[in-house]
Amino acid sequence: MTHSVGAGSPEREITAESIGEGDLERSIARQVRHYRAQAGLSIAELASRVGVSKAMISKIENAQTSCSLTTLARLATGLSVPVTALFRGVDTEREAVFVPAGHGARIVRRGSRVGHQYELLGALRGEHKRMEAVLVTLTESSEVFPLFQHPGTELLYMLDGEMVYGHGDSSYLMKPGDSMQFDGEGPHGPQELHRLPIRFLSITAYGDTAAS
Repeated sequence: MTHSVGAGSPEREITAESIGEGDLERSIARQVRHYRAQAGLSIAELASRVGVSKAMISKIENAQTSCSLTTLARLATGLSVPVTALFRGVDTEREAVFVPAGHGARIVRRGSRVGHQYELLGALRGEHKRMEAVLVTLTESSEVFPLFQHPGTELLYMLDGEMVYGHGDSSYLMKPGDSMQFDGEGPHGPQELHRLPIRFLSITAYGDTAAS
């Protein structure tokens, strides 16, 4: 797993070259052991189902042999799982973004000019999706601001303070611990700042069309 500070970590493409020697065998070994235990089968019972020797099952579970496609298909049938389940974990390195407290990048948005502070806690971009997390802080110098509209689905989680937050024609009084999810295409934003300072998390998930 990759840990990085900030949101600019590059995508990692899984290729034949990126899979180390023995990774495939070890992944299959883990999955076969897991699904056999989950099914409550002994090595002998699985061997009987699959039509191979106990020694072969033992070698597979200890990553001491490479399975043929035929054996993999038989294993999957014997364990009642899809063949693809036996390959889970081969591409174990996944992108992650770690941001220590207070180290998020300060970003400028439309609300910045009226005292809204935005701290980017990270963004992950994949082939079909993008997620962005922002810590929003409103202080005594902050003013309410015209509503936002953007693609994607947004989640708000209230940390401190109290405010009235609007979405479309509806208004919601938000206190610490309150959360709200909504379609970002609908106009939304703080309407009334009741108790300052206000801090809330804004997490937006974008779909295929917005993941640029």
